[in-house]
Amino acid sequence: MQRAVRNIHFQRLAWSVGGGSSVVVGYGLWSSRRPLLLDSSQNDLQTRSRSDKSSIASTISGYFRSTPDPSDQDGKKNVKDPSGSSTQAPPRQTKGHKSPEEQLLDSSDDNGLSTWQKATGKSSAAFSSLSTWDISALTDRLTTLIVPAWIRKLPGLVNKLQNELSMKPWSLSWEIWEDAHDPQVNPEILWEAKVRVSEELCAEEQAFLDKRRRHTAKALARYLNIPSSEIDPRDVPTIAMCGSGGGLRALVAGTSSYLSAHEAGLFDCVTYTAGVSGSCWLQTLYYSSIGQTSHQKLIDHLKQRIGVHIAYPPAALELLNHAPTNKFLLGGFVEKIRGVPDADLGLVDVYGLLLAARLMVPKGELRVSDYDMKVSNQKYFVEEGDQPMPIYTAVRHEIPDAPDDLSEAKAGRFSTKHNDYFQWFEWTPYEFFCDELNAGIPTWAVGRKFDSGKTVWRENGLALPELRVPMMLGIWGSAFCATLAHYYREISPLIKASGLAKVDEMMTGKDEDLAKVHPIDPAVIPNFLLGLKEKLPTSAPASIHKSSHLQLMDAGMSNNLPIYPLLRSGREVDVIIAFDASADVKTDNWIKVVDGYVRQRGIAGWPMGAGWPSGDESSREIKEDMELAEAASLTHSSATLDAARKMGTDKVEDLGHCTVWVGTTQERQEYMDDPPTRRLKHDCSDDWHIRRDDAGIALIYFPFTKNEKVPGVDPMKSEFMSTWNFVYTPEEIDSVVQLARANFDAGQEQTKRTIKAVWERKKAARLEKEKRELELRRAIRVRRGHAATWRNGDVGQGDQFGGV
Repeated sequence: MQRAVRNIHFQRLAWSVGGGSSVVVGYGLWSSRRPLLLDSSQNDLQTRSRSDKSSIASTISGYFRSTPDPSDQDGKKNVKDPSGSSTQAPPRQTKGHKSPEEQLLDSSDDNGLSTWQKATGKSSAAFSSLSTWDISALTDRLTTLIVPAWIRKLPGLVNKLQNELSMKPWSLSWEIWEDAHDPQVNPEILWEAKVRVSEELCAEEQAFLDKRRRHTAKALARYLNIPSSEIDPRDVPTIAMCGSGGGLRALVAGTSSYLSAHEAGLFDCVTYTAGVSGSCWLQTLYYSSIGQTSHQKLIDHLKQRIGVHIAYPPAALELLNHAPTNKFLLGGFVEKIRGVPDADLGLVDVYGLLLAARLMVPKGELRVSDYDMKVSNQKYFVEEGDQPMPIYTAVRHEIPDAPDDLSEAKAGRFSTKHNDYFQWFEWTPYEFFCDELNAGIPTWAVGRKFDSGKTVWRENGLALPELRVPMMLGIWGSAFCATLAHYYREISPLIKASGLAKVDEMMTGKDEDLAKVHPIDPAVIPNFLLGLKEKLPTSAPASIHKSSHLQLMDAGMSNNLPIYPLLRSGREVDVIIAFDASADVKTDNWIKVVDGYVRQRGIAGWPMGAGWPSGDESSREIKEDMELAEAASLTHSSATLDAARKMGTDKVEDLGHCTVWVGTTQERQEYMDDPPTRRLKHDCSDDWHIRRDDAGIALIYFPFTKNEKVPGVDPMKSEFMSTWNFVYTPEEIDSVVQLARANFDAGQEQTKRTIKAVWERKKAARLEKEKRELELRRAIRVRRGHAATWRNGDVGQGDQFGGV
């Protein structure tokens, strides 16, 4: 027995005694009640309990106070059996069966105590002995066994971080602030920046377009498998590719879709990429030392990094407390606190910091690059036209007639009716711009103050460094700053699936009220539009001229697909390829939301009415739309028109893995319906619509939906694909990659035929234009020749053909 006790690990013993002590305490509490069975031996029981008390206390205390033998190399506890301890005799064996009362009365010992009273008495004595324990020592030992090690380290890590952020000399924050004043580290602090007010693209982007066109011409020849000599750069379609919002789901699914497009040769033909929320994170990683413009490397990086939650304290605090990642991550945090003291530092900034700690740090933490911390540095990936230009998006929620006082404004969000709307802002490596206001600043100047279109220099004659990527990651992906309506939209599929249709109906009816409430305040940056009232459009809201800061948030609150920046004048996008990984692609129907934006801004060419067909849209309405569209198709064969009419009479089909619409450049007349839009067949047998002279933008739509070729993976049902999930295992990432590849393969041929048709249309239009110009020049030369002959005749001169 002693050998067995000696070999028991202290940890097991502590757990056993801890559980036993709970039982002892319970018995003690029970014994404080009046005994149910009393006899004349109660005084003897109290006497016995006093004598047993010291024995029990010494026994239990001996177990907890025993220390390991220094000679015991295995770390096992050498707990000896205390002397004087007695072993309880086994119960008496009986053959008969008696009532409980008889058994209780018959089981008394020589002293007249019943077995129940004896057990109760010993339990009471043991409970009384607890007062003699060293509780502090017990607490320390139980804490060591029960509390995780990272929680015990947490106070030390937090204190260390606080000391580093104290701004004391030679602390981390002091060093960061010193670097913020060093032109060799941040050369932009010496550069003069001005607000550019114009409808045109900046000069850098225009130069990029010329260079990119030469690269996409070669890529298009490879993609379409035609000789490069047949491709004129002027005929190459401007193709844009965009990804939706949706947190890590959008990041992983978007990367997988882009990877599939790259493997097919399509990504090399793209001029622009645009992102919302998680797709902005995708672009940030792609144009960094981590992704190195390789989607496969980006997938590998995600497998290594997003298996841990972004808010897991040990991982985040370790990176924030040790070099070189501490300075790498906290640089923008300190610069904003010190440089813009009147700006609120809120949850969005902390969120961005945690995102950067998880996404922007490679597996080998020593390989972090400060170059990745500025969006403007991404120009070195695109300035020669080697890669598409990334566009990042955010929105500002404009609430007209909102009170100037912040507290009143917050209260008004719940009670006041507003005609609110969202203003879109975009980042490229060259410029931070608002298309609605036709104003922008260099990307490297984001974060500094402006007045009347010029930089407001600080007292030391320097400007603040560019706002760093961790702060931007928080702004781009701040879905939690959404209105309550957006919150409910994310969970509505779960509500419906749970059979709570009444709850869903009630919440949907309150959508207008919920759309006014932001539970969490957005992040802020200095307002660069102050003092420009005379230069900005008259439609600019009054608040933009008074607010010292711009409150920016996730653009998915307005539209979860970043299509609006791709429709900006000057970009002249011919084909938009949209990968939609929204929470509920069918219900949200973000494609159809674009119609209102296009009508408001008078944009021609967009396929009006594109999107998921509504459930109440009848086949007759579809047929009427088709007949209206065919009215302008007199030049085509009757067989083709008959096929189009037949499609209109068929049952309305839901969207598949790939759907193509083509718009028209016909102008919409006042009080008239929108110009007709074509939804092409999957086999593109009716792609003659794209080749028409008045054909507009071709929209190729890939919703991230389940595919029978990848069983067991459904974005609508798989829990790990929730927007609010921040942990993906390598196996889950592989399943997302497989689903994205299967969906892309389903529409790959349709996509290729669409792009080829657009190229052929542009080529035919160019050749026709050149033909007309040639004829015009010939006519001008002829007219000039006749005029010269007439003038020669006036002065009596002639030539051998004049007959003079």
